[in-house]
Amino acid sequence: MSEQLEKLKEQLMEIDNLRSAAALLYWDQATYMPPGGATARGQQIATLNRISHEKFTSDRMGELLEDLAWYELESPYDSDEASLVRVTRLKYEKAIKVPSDFMAKISNHSAASYQAWTKARPANDFSTMLPYLEKTLELSRQLADFYPGYEHIADPLIDRSDEGMKAEQIRLIFSELRSKLVPMVNAITNQIATDVSCLHGDFPEQDQFQFGNMVIKQLGFDFNRGRQDKTHHPFMTKFSINDVRITTRSKDDDISESLFSTIHEAGHAFYELGINENFNATPLGSGTSSGIHESQSRLWENIVGRSREFWEFFYPKLQSAFPGQFDSVPIDQFYKAINNVERSLIRTDADEVTYNLHVMMRFDLELDLLVGQLAIKDLPQAWNERFRSDFGIVPTDDSNGVLQDVHWYSGTIGGAFQGYTLGNILSRQFYDRATQTHSEISTEIANGKFDTLQNWLREQIYRHGSKFTPNELIRRVTGNELSIEPYIRYLWGKYGQLYQL
Repeated sequence: MSEQLEKLKEQLMEIDNLRSAAALLYWDQATYMPPGGATARGQQIATLNRISHEKFTSDRMGELLEDLAWYELESPYDSDEASLVRVTRLKYEKAIKVPSDFMAKISNHSAASYQAWTKARPANDFSTMLPYLEKTLELSRQLADFYPGYEHIADPLIDRSDEGMKAEQIRLIFSELRSKLVPMVNAITNQIATDVSCLHGDFPEQDQFQFGNMVIKQLGFDFNRGRQDKTHHPFMTKFSINDVRITTRSKDDDISESLFSTIHEAGHAFYELGINENFNATPLGSGTSSGIHESQSRLWENIVGRSREFWEFFYPKLQSAFPGQFDSVPIDQFYKAINNVERSLIRTDADEVTYNLHVMMRFDLELDLLVGQLAIKDLPQAWNERFRSDFGIVPTDDSNGVLQDVHWYSGTIGGAFQGYTLGNILSRQFYDRATQTHSEISTEIANGKFDTLQNWLREQIYRHGSKFTPNELIRRVTGNELSIEPYIRYLWGKYGQLYQL
């Protein structure tokens, strides 16, 4: 049986190599590829995805899993061997429902759509994306239909990102969270606006890039196993446990966008870099869900990166990196500026208090699209009407509205956005557990030391990869189910003090 297990690992490594090659091609497309290469790149990625899918859903894979089924029965549930067989089998049972040709089709379309979006957004040209989005919606519905028996058409798409979650469950979580957030947003935004002028000035791109790299290196990012580059929409990707890439974007007149997107993507990278190396090139060797992954990016970006303690250490370094920009700005003024709460247009720039309202809006629009209550051609109008209702403002154009997020233009419609808010909720749940175990974490952050927090997260979350389902991992780490209460207490505590609520 050990021989069969080794054969399984050999098959999985070959499949992972193909998927990593496709990921590398996408990374290149999103960073350095000349625009003229888009058509061929889409075909290349589609070919690799089709071949990897065919290999993973082959009869040989099924036979190996059947031969190794005894591991699940006779080995401890959390043993590495039993977990590898169990998780691979579950992924195999889902994958065989989807034809390889369809995976190639959706991959090819996504690559073409992404390239069109990189031109359409700066041109404020939604009409260009209309046929792409209509096809994306069609393909998303077809993908869901490969998994019959769902309660809501979004359920199979959500399950692909956040295993075990369904549309109705997320609606209930979002409804409860919204009821807590709206009064907070109203109480804060009815006050006199915070002065954020210190965040705007002359910040050369290369200087921002160097400062961001210095910050994440201090946090624990290993540049021997990763790198950072520029892109249209920041993301993290992995080619192996020892090759994890992150990206950022910057504005020369705004210090915050590049810095916090860098910390955010580094949080994703910490997760992938911390996975047990024995899981490399297997289904165990990646984060277990979108929500768990986002919990780490949001934990590092917001709970750590926007904390007063964090800037007690890094603010003098920021002042040195940009001479004259912050000399007359007290740390308290800077701290309030980076935690400014306002009704804003762009999700990725949104503050902690309003951010989830952006996510909820997108989630609701996705559901309306999937069930046919909203047509793609009417999406900009629906977006603007919902924005007026939720934020009291209307996007000035589609570039700052329906075109702003890359997700619908490089993937499916449905299954992506809920992970951001689930991650926000879990970020505080996990952080509270860490500080209950290690009360010194806050003091260490103020002194630029992050090893205790990193080691706790690595031991409790990162090293397990996909060994446990999201719900299993949450229970193992916190002793409880997912709960919004720690997150709401955190927001009221932090912003209640900042805004004297």
